[in-house]
Amino acid sequence: MRIHYDVGRLLESELAPTPYAQFTGWLDDAVAAGLPEPNAMVVATSDAGQQPSARTVLLKTVDARGFAFYTNLLSRKGRALADNPKASLVFPWFAIHRQVVVVGEVEQVPREESRAYFVTRPYGARLGAWASAQSSVIASREVLKARYAELAAAFPDTGNEADVPLPDGWGGFLVRPASVEFWHGRPSRLHDRLRFVRTVEPYADLADAGSWRVERLSP
Repeated sequence: MRIHYDVGRLLESELAPTPYAQFTGWLDDAVAAGLPEPNAMVVATSDAGQQPSARTVLLKTVDARGFAFYTNLLSRKGRALADNPKASLVFPWFAIHRQVVVVGEVEQVPREESRAYFVTRPYGARLGAWASAQSSVIASREVLKARYAELAAAFPDTGNEADVPLPDGWGGFLVRPASVEFWHGRPSRLHDRLRFVRTVEPYADLADAGSWRVERLSP
């Protein structure tokens, strides 16, 4: 069950000057390669009791501040981030012999920014955000379906972006990186690993080359 990594490389001389430029370039490559859900990422958290957990979510925005995703704020990951606002992200693009690992601090996305994203979601997804008390135990799928039907009656699809309001317990998290590592598979497991590490506190602009240093890691 081994893959022979022999396509491409990652050298310091070819690295983009900022983690933002490097990441967005690689994300474009993942999209062009036809990878399924190229914006899917594993989000790892740890709660107040140091219990780790991980799950896959979708990256919705990346900008000079960091990486943002949206979820139920009272879900397992939401509660963990309230206790310990730090996370690691992994983008597993193995089909193109690449991986990106982000480590950083987390803050909630401003409410108006969450609302602006929420109204772009399909009607069904907006209802689903109301219907699901994410990560809580339910008796059966029928309970979820019944709740969805109630909400569809309460918030009928009018075609208006405001037909389903933003739930109080739903919003975004922004991961502000302390480091961004770019991994490229190479033969004989001598992989290339280049990591941007921020040199300013508390946060660094992902698009500012002066806020980061680059280091090579042993594979």
